[in-house]
Amino acid sequence: MQNEIVLVITLILIYSGIVIFYRFLGKTGLYMWTVIATIAANIEVLILVNAFGMEQTLGNVLFASTFLVTDILSELEDRQSANRAVHFGIIASISFILISQSWFLYIPNSSDWAMPYLHAIFSNTPRLMLVGIAVYAIAQLFDVWLYHLIWNKTSKIFGNSKKGLWIRNNCSTLLSQLLNTALFTFGAFAGVYDFSTLLNILVSSYVIFIATSLLDTPAIYIARKLKTK
Repeated sequence: MQNEIVLVITLILIYSGIVIFYRFLGKTGLYMWTVIATIAANIEVLILVNAFGMEQTLGNVLFASTFLVTDILSELEDRQSANRAVHFGIIASISFILISQSWFLYIPNSSDWAMPYLHAIFSNTPRLMLVGIAVYAIAQLFDVWLYHLIWNKTSKIFGNSKKGLWIRNNCSTLLSQLLNTALFTFGAFAGVYDFSTLLNILVSSYVIFIATSLLDTPAIYIARKLKTK
């Protein structure tokens, strides 16, 4: 049960952290979190674990948190701010690829012990990061677009732009996460794992994304409450 406990605690801490970042740092805090999450998630995704009876890569919670960020920005700021967060994530990923790969241009000292481990980890980073950048951009921009499309619909249905938050938040995120999961799984791991493992990763990742998407709803309501105050 250790993996399950760690995942649940991580989810709570990350979503709480995002709300705290927004409360005290505003949009800047969410932009900061986007940069942190996009870099860390693309490293963390290299780790394969078993949790909740499923085989899955790590990074799911961090990736899910970036959708919460764009939804908060869409809801409480504006569409331009949400798209700007996506742009920051893309820039951060590209910068990290260039920096991490530049390390391997050096010839390590005979006493160095770190380079073999760094090479083992980051030699796969370019493919993962390049796929991650493309998928991240597609899925996140789609999420922002869909969020505002659904928002227009809910405003007309309820006659109030404030109502229907849980509908636009969950619908946009769940559909965007499905697109994100399918594109990333096959783009990043085709040829690395067999087809059966790829399907397991896709299904388990999306199941986790469903849970993380539904559980981020209280966070966006709390963020809106704090913004109103």
